[in-house]
Amino acid sequence: MSAGERGVASGSVVGSAVGGDVPVAGHVVRRGELSAFLRSRRERIGPAEVGLPVGSRRRTPGLRREEVAQLAGVGVTWYTWLEQGRPIKASAQVLDAVARTLRMDVPEREHLYRLAGIPSVALPEVGDCVSVEVPVILAALDPLPAAVYNARWDVLAWNASYAALFPSVTMAPRGECNVMWHVFTGALCCSPFVDAPAEMPRLVASLRPAFGRHIGEPAWSAFVARLCAASGDFAAMWARQDVAAAESHVKRMRHPDLGELRLMSTQMALAVPETRMTVYTSVDEATRAELLRLRSVPWLRTGCPEHGYRRYRNPVGPDADGAAGVAPGVSAAVTMV
Repeated sequence: MSAGERGVASGSVVGSAVGGDVPVAGHVVRRGELSAFLRSRRERIGPAEVGLPVGSRRRTPGLRREEVAQLAGVGVTWYTWLEQGRPIKASAQVLDAVARTLRMDVPEREHLYRLAGIPSVALPEVGDCVSVEVPVILAALDPLPAAVYNARWDVLAWNASYAALFPSVTMAPRGECNVMWHVFTGALCCSPFVDAPAEMPRLVASLRPAFGRHIGEPAWSAFVARLCAASGDFAAMWARQDVAAAESHVKRMRHPDLGELRLMSTQMALAVPETRMTVYTSVDEATRAELLRLRSVPWLRTGCPEHGYRRYRNPVGPDADGAAGVAPGVSAAVTMV
């Protein structure tokens, strides 16, 4: 731990909190994100949780900055400057102490290190292409619904079963073939999630670490700003600074013609950076039976009773070819091994 981190002399706290080849504007945005993230983690921990007296004059939600500094063994001035997003140096050792004090889990710690520029690594671009073999694999996975997403939740490719279950995404125009956009800008009654209030925060939290890897990039900034402007729910959840890794779990989906479906979503990383394939498998016999019945219905519906329904030809119906699809503007790349 450096003298600056111990708070021995404020003059020794120099340098940059952000590493890597990030433009100046990116440094500013990244420090702002670091500030907001640390503050949100500090405010969620009550003093009683760490053995400190609550007191009657406490105006700050959660811990005070000086309490975090004391518990982490760092200087109060240094931690205050870190949380304020000032351009100071932060070692892995002291960030570990801060992360432990703020009870961060693994995804939150990784996000903290990214925002603080530790380690300084070359970051991959968001995937906007799929390997040439991916559509073949997707088609072979039928009747299991499967799709390829990038870190921004753009849907890059899918098989026919996925298209049958989520037509509003796969039939969307270029630029709107995105899970986040459809979940947060559509009416709640039209959501594909049965328990949307539980799924929506999980989606936002999984976007946060990806955003941290692309601080200052116009495409990412515009994407988040557009979602915040279009959805008050997204803006509120985004402001909470929650961080989580995308992980396998059971999703309760609803379909106008099939009813409720219980599907386990399993994620697999692909060769193209920041792309993953998600495969949905039935977790009960009722869901398995409905997915099989899906193949005998020539037409399906999307929508809800309140807003009306729209019919579309079933891509896995009796007369369909069952081919996999690729989003508009997405290119295929040969994977070099």
